[in-house]
Amino acid sequence: MPSGLAALLDDVAALTRLAAVSLDDVGAASAKAGAKAAGVVVDDAAVTPQYVTDFKPERELPVIWRIAKGSLFNKFIILLPIGLLLSAFLPWAITPILMLGGLYLCFEGAEKVIHKLGHHQDVAEDVSQVQDMFALENERVSGAVRTDLILSAEIMAIALSEVASRPIAIQAAVLALVGLVITAAVYGAVALIVKMDDFGLHLAQKPSAALQGFGRGLVKAMPIVMSALAIIGTAAMIWVGGQIIIHGLAVFGFAGPEHLIHDIAVAAGAAVPAIGGLVEWLVGAVGAGIVGFILGSIIALALKALPSKKH
Repeated sequence: MPSGLAALLDDVAALTRLAAVSLDDVGAASAKAGAKAAGVVVDDAAVTPQYVTDFKPERELPVIWRIAKGSLFNKFIILLPIGLLLSAFLPWAITPILMLGGLYLCFEGAEKVIHKLGHHQDVAEDVSQVQDMFALENERVSGAVRTDLILSAEIMAIALSEVASRPIAIQAAVLALVGLVITAAVYGAVALIVKMDDFGLHLAQKPSAALQGFGRGLVKAMPIVMSALAIIGTAAMIWVGGQIIIHGLAVFGFAGPEHLIHDIAVAAGAAVPAIGGLVEWLVGAVGAGIVGFILGSIIALALKALPSKKH
């Protein structure tokens, strides 16, 4: 019995060491995958605040929470199992599915630009004409969750590519950890951004003149920040969508656009050595954005030209 107990304890210790190694692997792979997906994460954080504007302050955090829950549903219920199944049985299908999502992002972003250029009515006027704010909230949440699905798919695909050769359990753990951490980071940041003006109002009521001045500065700055984020978010949709399409074409053997943009970006960066990396990234993003805007505009104009159904 003692020898049997000792053997059992040895087995438990071995399993514990194995679990610790596995956890280390998951943590390391998750950190690496999260770092590679950082660009898409930033885009996600820039896109989301535009869906929360125009609501009363007491509805802002509930709306963000609804979108965050939708994002978790996207990642854990839809993308994680689909990603694992595709990785195991149809790895070739991941790229075309992502390309379809990229086309949707291009369309969504280009449609916003076309609408903005063609209509000069202020958004606040549009919102003031909406009678049913509950319906508007549902529409905004649905739109945000749809956009999140595409951005989350890109994030999860990047994470999956980092652990494609690992056992299925490691893949699942990494995807789950990356999905949870990134969702918390993105929507936590969005909540801070959206509530910053309320924080400014709170500071403006403090007895300290310095805090009052800082608070008033926050309140004045937030409309500018939100407008800038709306522009950045739209640009991010078009850029990320274009980048997905360009990379997908390269995967299927049509690498001309990707090589052309890369070469132009590298040459531009080399021309300004002091900030070469930043210039290279910006030129590459602009190139992908041009491709994305052209594709998105074609889809938007084609859909607009279709005969509408009369009820």
